[in-house]
Amino acid sequence: MPGPLEGIKILDLTWVLSGPYGSMVLSDLGAEVIKVERPPYGDIARTTGPMINGESGYFFSINRGKKSIAIDLANDEGKELFLKLVEQVDVVAENFTPGTMDGLGLGYEALRKRNPRLVYAATSGFGQTGPDRLRPALDIVVQGMGGVMSITGHPGGPPARPGLSLGDIAAGLFTAIGVLAALRERDTSGEGQLVDVSMLDCQVAILENAFMRYFATGQTPGPIGTRHPLATPFQAFPTKDGYIVLALSWGIENQWELFCALIGETELINDPRFETSGLRTEHHAELEPILNEALRQRTTGEWLQEFDKIGMPCGPLNTIPQAAEHPQVRAREMLVDVTHPVIGTLPLANTPIKLSRTPGGIEGPSPSVGQHTDEVLRALLDMPDAELTRLRDAEVIQ
Repeated sequence: MPGPLEGIKILDLTWVLSGPYGSMVLSDLGAEVIKVERPPYGDIARTTGPMINGESGYFFSINRGKKSIAIDLANDEGKELFLKLVEQVDVVAENFTPGTMDGLGLGYEALRKRNPRLVYAATSGFGQTGPDRLRPALDIVVQGMGGVMSITGHPGGPPARPGLSLGDIAAGLFTAIGVLAALRERDTSGEGQLVDVSMLDCQVAILENAFMRYFATGQTPGPIGTRHPLATPFQAFPTKDGYIVLALSWGIENQWELFCALIGETELINDPRFETSGLRTEHHAELEPILNEALRQRTTGEWLQEFDKIGMPCGPLNTIPQAAEHPQVRAREMLVDVTHPVIGTLPLANTPIKLSRTPGGIEGPSPSVGQHTDEVLRALLDMPDAELTRLRDAEVIQ
């Protein structure tokens, strides 16, 4: 079945991670994503490991299902060719430092003159406005500036980076949402618009709880390990053979009492220090060692069976290999085999958006540089073979 974005065409000039992740989301939902790459090298992510048979597994994972055309945008003919393509598509996406596309004569104002219905998605470190707009930024920079690393890790330890590129991923997701919103609005107005997404802005947006707590209490949030700042117990605990994640939920009557009885610590039930979630959080330093010792007495699997009986939210703390083999992950087809002509077959993370009629999904492997240049130029511009040959000989395309 086709995805819900079937018929939407995207010229994708993004590179490395934040932009390509956003266009990957749209590709999985059925959009035709045409990756515009610089000949002969293409996206720098093609050189990022791990390398498999000389091909980048990293590039493969976030550019699957896309097409690639190679056009020299520093060449006047290349620019005009790109502008002709802009007239035929719905979206242009880029994640360069602000001003880069304007310097090529291909910024939003120039492109909207050729296609007033164009949605132009610009993802950058700090956005198109503000005093830092021209500063370069990578994932770890905006994680640091936005406050994420200040609340990650364990009390008393150094700042820590989460185990994923949260600065890039959040920006990619918000870019995809912005594009979808702009396309929906275009259905009413008939006009496109600029989607301006800042990686730093996105870090602030996803830290809404931390900012709320600071402004409400005047206290600066800090790292608290795996704990929740407002609920207890709500963290990872050691077991006999690993860790278990427990989250005492709100609104379930007698759950604390049932939990205490189940782990053999009934004296905690009437302890005034632990009577409410707020009090347990306030006195977590006294409570946590007691719970650690109690939960170390049995295996993770044994505890999961017991906690499931009382409806307590819980789960194993899985390694990546364990998560890959988890029955729920497999049942939801969240890892699917994709075959690349050089890399071979490799499981990739599937789209988590499950639609009942137009599900979408991974369309195929990542492309080689310029693999679809002829196909796209024929389809969108009705370009004859002789002109393709001339442009290739002039090194305008690859």
